[in-house]
Amino acid sequence: MSLAGRNAVVTGAASGIGLAAARRLAQAGAAVAIWDLNEAGAQAAAAALVEQGNRAIAARVDVSKRSDVDAAAKQAREQLGPITILVNNAGISAFTPFLEITEELWDRIMTVNLKSVLLCTQALLPDMLAAKWGRIVNVSSSSAQTGAASMVHYAASKGGVIAFTKALAQELAATGVTVNNVPPGFVDTPMLREQLKDRVDAIAAASPMKRPGRPEDMAAAIAFLASEEAGYITGHTLSVNGGRYSN
Repeated sequence: MSLAGRNAVVTGAASGIGLAAARRLAQAGAAVAIWDLNEAGAQAAAAALVEQGNRAIAARVDVSKRSDVDAAAKQAREQLGPITILVNNAGISAFTPFLEITEELWDRIMTVNLKSVLLCTQALLPDMLAAKWGRIVNVSSSSAQTGAASMVHYAASKGGVIAFTKALAQELAATGVTVNNVPPGFVDTPMLREQLKDRVDAIAAASPMKRPGRPEDMAAAIAFLASEEAGYITGHTLSVNGGRYSN
């Protein structure tokens, strides 16, 4: 599987699933633009890829703001060329009992997790349409498939990502641009460790595979959906969750 000559943008790629995806795409030959609110982390990730012989750049981007997204898209085109792979991975999570969800928190979750997919896709889709080839891979969540207590706001936002994927895939099916999504299960990332503290291992032990997922597990699925080999797959939800949910 080669992505040589392709240029990709991965959002939220300073750590976790996004970083693993950026590394996997670079390994396959793609040039990668790493977008993240954590500028230092994004720069370090890009520098590491460049040191390994890959083409990579970084930008501080608030994916919930169109001005940030448009500026970063312009930079990516100027430094890498037209972008034909987009991984919409950036997101935030929260555990909040339903009656304690404020409008402000609801709006923040929806803006970062769902509106960002709109903004980033609108900014980069013209490159794909011009090339008559493109891959959009959205990172959703198994919480949207199974439901999750104290995560109504998060699950709703990720359910929107799944619906967004299906609808846009129908609209673009004849253009050469595919749109798919990967809903991770319980993945061992810095964000998960921060939220669950010392409960990660115990929760993983109760899962079918008895271990948490690794960011690299998600990256493998993302890279496949971004490949030439996945050209006849669109509107698909490729669940990577260690058996947590089957569909």
